[in-house]
Amino acid sequence: MMYLLSALLILPLVCCKTNPYFKEQFNDGEQWEERWIQSEHKGKEWGKFVLSAGKFYGDGELNKGIQTSQDARFYGISSKFNAFSNEDKPLVLQFSVKHEQNIDCGGGYIKLFDCSLDQKDLHGETPYLIMFGPDICGPGTKKVHVIFNYKGKNLLINKDIRCKDDVYTHVYTLIVRPDNTYEVKIDNEKVESGELENDWNFLPPKKIKDPEAKKPEDWDDRAKIDDPDDTKPEDWDQPEYTPDPDATKPEDWDDEMDGEWEPPMINNPAYKGEWKPRQIDNPNYKGQWIHPEIDNPEYTSDSKLYRYTEICAVGIDLWQVKSGSIFDDVLVTDDPEYAKTFAEETWGATKEAEKKMKDSQDEEERKKAEEEAKQTKEKEEDEEEEDENEEEGEETSETTEEPHEHEEL
Repeated sequence: MMYLLSALLILPLVCCKTNPYFKEQFNDGEQWEERWIQSEHKGKEWGKFVLSAGKFYGDGELNKGIQTSQDARFYGISSKFNAFSNEDKPLVLQFSVKHEQNIDCGGGYIKLFDCSLDQKDLHGETPYLIMFGPDICGPGTKKVHVIFNYKGKNLLINKDIRCKDDVYTHVYTLIVRPDNTYEVKIDNEKVESGELENDWNFLPPKKIKDPEAKKPEDWDDRAKIDDPDDTKPEDWDQPEYTPDPDATKPEDWDDEMDGEWEPPMINNPAYKGEWKPRQIDNPNYKGQWIHPEIDNPEYTSDSKLYRYTEICAVGIDLWQVKSGSIFDDVLVTDDPEYAKTFAEETWGATKEAEKKMKDSQDEEERKKAEEEAKQTKEKEEDEEEEDENEEEGEETSETTEEPHEHEEL
């Protein structure tokens, strides 16, 4: 009886354990190359991904991911998994990326595809379901892309989500829920959320301006008008510039050679500018006319905006000017809590050690630079001293030679 009770207590934990649709940690050596297919699409100069934890890390094995290794290259690689639909359940897409090269222009995002993806022909125009992650190019572009494909069109988010732009590892999480809401997290902290219909142009607007409505001809929307009783003062009109009364004709001015002398012009202190009548409240003012709206006949609600009937592959398809980005811990699941825990057990467990290692490297480089600068300065001072000694030697030599010249004379 006790055994049966224990089994019943354990059963819910076992049956409810999350099995992600896809999880890639790149922690089994070079075997990742068997799961990921490099694109061979013609017309592109493809860069190579290599397994690496980078120049600095928290754990040399746990932090290994695939790193872009060649500058000014396209990168295209993907991995397939068993197809699923996110109907009636959340969809979570999560991964980490580290731009340790201090990226100047390039993408750091990933994409989800359906099963029609030809992995060896992956390229920038290949249809995808979702594109998510950071994109950096110069000081003007530092944002998180969240792009949904809906009925064949790629829809960009109507909000600006700023991405991280430092050299450390960061985790990006997208959660799409069956109530047509979403959430974007960076490093397990929410940075944006809302409703799909409000923040993307999935559907035409619910309301449109009534095409039959027009502003009445006698509608007066001027809040202020000219005072009809106000008149311009008689002495208002004065020239903007006037001859300088203190100027005098130069004594050497020759009218025949220089022409008739005229005093220079200066700003006229009596000038008042263009006269305008004072403004008074408009007695006929009716306010701003608002165009009435009607229901949009082209609008049809869609309770399944969030849904994808077939999700089958994840891929990296981007361009980088300066290589060095490391992608790791790619996760596709329907459990936001599992994704949160996974991020803490990977990125969260090593982030402090990663920063500590980078700080240590920076300190070593600083000391090395100071020592090199010191040596350079000492070398320059020695060279200057040698030059001065040589000059003094030459002067001494010339002085000792002079008596001999007198003796010869």
